[in-house]
Amino acid sequence: MSADDLEAYENELELALYREYRDVVSLFSYVVETERRFYLANAVDVQVRGNGGEVFFELALEDAWVWDIYRASRFVKSVHVVTFKDVNVEELTKLEMDIPS
Repeated sequence: MSADDLEAYENELELALYREYRDVVSLFSYVVETERRFYLANAVDVQVRGNGGEVFFELALEDAWVWDIYRASRFVKSVHVVTFKDVNVEELTKLEMDIPS
């Protein structure tokens, strides 16, 4: 497999993932971004924790969808994330959920 073939394959996966996102976003209430992943979820709990002067975040997501082209199943019942990096949680409104085809 050449580098061009691999790039074309990954581009196809990304496009398929975007199409899946477009199809499922209306099923969810929140968008959650961490340094490693992008999630859609219906319940989000963020806890700020401290350990010896360092601050980290613990996230618990329920009924979630994970943006990851290499996952066989992107729908998950629950997700637990621990991160020392920034976390962004946004509640979706109906207007944000209506993505044009």
